[in-house]
Amino acid sequence: MATETEESALTVDELAARAGVTVRTVRFYSTKGLLPPPVIGPRRVGQYSQEHLARLALIEELQHQGMTLSAIERHLQQLPPGLSAHDLAIHRAVVASWAPEAAQDVTREELERRAGRSLDEEELDQLAAMGVITRTADSLRVDPGLLRLGVQLLDVPIAHEAILAARTVLLEHSRAAAHELSALLRAAVGEDESVAAVKSLSAHMQPLVVQALLTSFQRSLKEELREWLKES
Repeated sequence: MATETEESALTVDELAARAGVTVRTVRFYSTKGLLPPPVIGPRRVGQYSQEHLARLALIEELQHQGMTLSAIERHLQQLPPGLSAHDLAIHRAVVASWAPEAAQDVTREELERRAGRSLDEEELDQLAAMGVITRTADSLRVDPGLLRLGVQLLDVPIAHEAILAARTVLLEHSRAAAHELSALLRAAVGEDESVAAVKSLSAHMQPLVVQALLTSFQRSLKEELREWLKES
């Protein structure tokens, strides 16, 4: 029987198709050190993982926000080692929260290609309830920054209502944190600074704040789980 790793392994062509980039782009990112090398499988064929796919999505999001490849390389080097595909997807979702809404109209076939799996009507309803997609008369409107995380949540073995409640908690707290951070940034630049100065400070602060949020949340969640397990 194939292991879970073998079943989820992707060739470079499959990885490129799932990520919506060219094979040439994948290889270019690898030579730049933005992607770790693949595992060499049977017949010397490179095998890529879900972590590679999640890292490509994160690179795409960082580019969308205007970061250069050099800046992206530095940003990736600052991430904690050993992040899973799920960790990278959360990191990307946090990064995407800094950017304006960028929903795209896609066909169901394109949505399933990006999701990497077929989606039944119930799953589409769940993605819509999470705000990942919006159904229109002729197509589906998808938020690319949330798609992979939303698809992963479809397989989480807890009630859908609990996932939606968790989403509400995260949104409320992230908005509160963003509001307080914005106030700190305004105080830091002062009333007389130009719009260009504010944008420059924001661009420098974004990767640092995202890293801090990811690290502090992971540690806080581990502490909560430890306390929970002690009580049970």
